[in-house]
Amino acid sequence: MKLKNATVLVVDDDPDVLTAVRLLLKTEVSEVVTERNPENIRKLLSAKTYDLIMLDMNFNTSINTGNEGLFWLRKIKELKSSAAIIMITAYGDINLAVRSLKEGADDFVVKPWYNDILLKTIAEVLDKSVKPASESNPKINSLNSNELIGTSDPMLEIFHKIRKVAPTDANILILGENGTGKDLIARAIHQQSKRAGKPYVKVDVGSLSEGLFESELFGHKKGAFTDAREDRMGRFEAADTGTLFLDEIGNISLHQQAKLLSVLQNRQVTRLGANQAVEVDIRLICATNVSLKDLSNENRFRKDLIYRINTVEIIIPPLRERKDDIVPLARHFIRVYSQKYLKPAIEPDRKAIDKLLNYSFPGNVRELQYTIERAIIMAEGEVLEGKDLLFSPIEQANESPDVSESRLSSIERNTILRVIEQNNGNISKAAKELGITRTALYRRLSKYDI
Repeated sequence: MKLKNATVLVVDDDPDVLTAVRLLLKTEVSEVVTERNPENIRKLLSAKTYDLIMLDMNFNTSINTGNEGLFWLRKIKELKSSAAIIMITAYGDINLAVRSLKEGADDFVVKPWYNDILLKTIAEVLDKSVKPASESNPKINSLNSNELIGTSDPMLEIFHKIRKVAPTDANILILGENGTGKDLIARAIHQQSKRAGKPYVKVDVGSLSEGLFESELFGHKKGAFTDAREDRMGRFEAADTGTLFLDEIGNISLHQQAKLLSVLQNRQVTRLGANQAVEVDIRLICATNVSLKDLSNENRFRKDLIYRINTVEIIIPPLRERKDDIVPLARHFIRVYSQKYLKPAIEPDRKAIDKLLNYSFPGNVRELQYTIERAIIMAEGEVLEGKDLLFSPIEQANESPDVSESRLSSIERNTILRVIEQNNGNISKAAKELGITRTALYRRLSKYDI
């Protein structure tokens, strides 16, 4: 739904808040209704349909629970309202706001807010809540850069941290294993920042050779080296007034670190072959799969550079440590690839869900995405079955040799299940492919309750 067509109800006992929101939204939406007394919510919802409800977390009411917002959120859900809900909270009530997301709220905003960020939040919530699947264009891949999905406590904490740091110009360091979505986090920070309409420039600095590093980041003048046939702007200049995302920052050499540190300290770049420095205004976001402990080793990384890039850090846990996110992510990818490959609406069965939940996903969200894509391509009918899910042998082969015994057991169990399914339940063939006897395979079937 377009913002200008929306009908919005704002419930807050602070008249200043109601006035501020009404003035902000009156030219942006179709209608704004404000209400100070939450006791009138039932009457308001019975008289009119709203597209969005903005609901305060605390009221001066007789309920006196300290979390009135949750009470009224539940009441709205009981009334079967189809309206999207954004909770209004003060910084001290963030934990309650996070709980509200688990109980059905679509998002929350923290007082005081930036008007442009509030409008963007409202627009995104409306867009996500009212677009039925039948209206989606199957030719559009909906894996947008700002599409972060997660219901686990760690992800809700990350969403909260993004909301807090995005409007600032603080340098951000994102830590996480490969495939956890560091690029998505970086894009989300940019899109919720004051620089959202400005350039977002990504550089995989870990893949740059010593010779290319300065030319790629700082640019060069014509004739600066053999292949410099024309003047070229570097990535710092390209990102001026916007955001520069340096991925795999933990893999650059000490010499490269010194060059980078100098630019960050002076906020100036000098192209190779030039004498004149150019001032740059960038918001810096860095990411690495190297742990902060390893990064702090001065033989590997300069501590003065760590302090420069790490005003705030965001640590993304691996998917195996946030199991609550697996099914929502899987359903999202199922919907995306069903549309992409012109398949009917597909639902995973219980065995498919159990199989996903019992797998360790060494390749994290990226592996889950590719697993679902392959499964959708091969699936027949409208049900995604356990046998359709084949996990990547590449990721399993690359797992660390010191994984715990429980992880090894999980890998063995999943391998046995996959081989049996591939052989249509024929135990003799499965045992032969696994390189064990039928008796040994039966013992493992009993051990893993298969």
